[in-house]
Amino acid sequence: MLHKEPSGEKQNTLIRYFNSAPIKKVYGMTLSYSSSNEAVFDLPYNPNFDHALDAIHGGVVLTLLDNAGWFTVAQFYDVWISTADLHAQFLEPVAQTHLQGVGHVTRVGKRLAHATMDIKTPEGKLVARGSGTFAVSSLQLPPFKGR
Repeated sequence: MLHKEPSGEKQNTLIRYFNSAPIKKVYGMTLSYSSSNEAVFDLPYNPNFDHALDAIHGGVVLTLLDNAGWFTVAQFYDVWISTADLHAQFLEPVAQTHLQGVGHVTRVGKRLAHATMDIKTPEGKLVARGSGTFAVSSLQLPPFKGR
């Protein structure tokens, strides 16, 4: 079921879901929403996410891209959505810094949603850009129970 406009209540529910997920604890990411309804993920630097050449592993950046896109479009639905297609462009290597991922809605439809995502450093340097297509399912989101 499609929401016409996202609400603060829906965003707060999604934040609670994310905060209870094991991946949040592993990565240490935080989720918030901007005034223009974009999902904003902040990822503090963690040396455990570096590859052998001491830069942040691309898989970590890809996870940040996926989350930013998914949580940006999820606020428009009352059902579960799944990442159907994810593209990433790694523009700059990045090391020993906090990263921020922001999602931007491109399209919200009955069966598919699309978003673009940017990953930047605190100085505003664009290090990755992505796009994602998300499939709308018929599975209702369960009421939040927490963990």
